Amino acid sequence: MNIKNKQKILLIALGGNALIGKGQEGSIEQQFDNLKIPVRQIAGLSKKFRIIITHGNGPQVGNLLLQQESCAEVRPLPLEILVAQTQGQLGYMIESTLDSQLMKLGIHAQPLVSLISYVVVDEKDPAFQNPSKPIGPVYSREEAASTPYTTRKTAKGYRRVVVSPRPVSIVEKNEIKKLIQMGFIVICCGGGGIPVIREGRTFCGVDAVIDKDLASAKLADEVGVDIFIIATDVRGAALNYGRANEKFLRKLTPEKADKYMQEGHFPAGSMGPKIEAAVQFIINQGKRAVICSVQEIDAAVAGDAGTEIKTV
Repeated sequence: MNIKNKQKILLIALGGNALIGKGQEGSIEQQFDNLKIPVRQIAGLSKKFRIIITHGNGPQVGNLLLQQESCAEVRPLPLEILVAQTQGQLGYMIESTLDSQLMKLGIHAQPLVSLISYVVVDEKDPAFQNPSKPIGPVYSREEAASTPYTTRKTAKGYRRVVVSPRPVSIVEKNEIKKLIQMGFIVICCGGGGIPVIREGRTFCGVDAVIDKDLASAKLADEVGVDIFIIATDVRGAALNYGRANEKFLRKLTPEKADKYMQEGHFPAGSMGPKIEAAVQFIINQGKRAVICSVQEIDAAVAGDAGTEIKTV
């Protein structure tokens, strides 16, 4: 057996903040520079683990939507096409940055691949009756009333909302398994994946957005990942986040996570999906899941940072 095949599989889900920090305009130069922080750590970890990288795409899809709305002469594209476009864009950015970091470590033979990924959703998912995922630009009340989209007031202002069904299966899971066995670092499931429904033996894209953490947890389950890391812009999960009595949680059982979720400590628009994804993975696989900051991926893998979800 190849030595690489004896190594554990590590899946790292990068949040949108891995490319665009708070207060930044999000220029390409800033995004490439920001990527160096998590990718430098991933390059080092590739010596010990087989690695899968997933990532968000919210800011990038938002920019494409802004471009579409600012040019009436260009016909708008459906969401599944925009997700596919950003998978290619971000796959290139992550792959090229990672290749540079690997070479700095003297690793010249590590194969990389960015994979356009479909994720199956259920056309009967209740989410299709209740658009709830904010995307795209922020509108005033008057602007929101005149758009052809369903909008909702958010903390930032009025925004378009779309359906966000739960992932059922990753279409390319078998290909990802084979690539991992061959020693590739695989970049996939960008932005939660391209949402598709089954039509007989074929797939049909749908106008939806899948939560990237839930899609990552589904992939981790289907591929047999050993360690699932969700890297975000905070050090981990906390009770009373942002308040004077904030309490960072170093370890968390699925039962406690559910209790705190019910008490409102993990909002649906921020920490909620990350907790749900980590719990889902632990229940299904019984291995390791950690929520941490992009600056502390190394330490989280070592067990020295982040919030670790554990059954006991």
